Amino acid sequence: MKQRKIKKRGSTAKEALPFSSTNYLLFGIGLLVIIIGYILLSIGPWNSFYSLTAAPILLVIGYCIVIPIAILYHKKKNTQKGD
Repeated sequence: MKQRKIKKRGSTAKEALPFSSTNYLLFGIGLLVIIIGYILLSIGPWNSFYSLTAAPILLVIGYCIVIPIAILYHKKKNTQKGD
């Protein structure tokens, strides 16, 4: 009979954190882009270039591109099998 190894919830094995430092760096960059977008949105009159063009582009880049990349990014491990 085959024996199965059952992992207990209270085991002492160390589990890796889901995010690495690269993920946090990308998240910080995304947050910075979003903050700059809101700052540009608030300056000048409502029909200025910054309010109508630059700020929405930065907000879309921050919310729809950089933050999801920061969440989904996973560094590949180099596993080489010795023959």
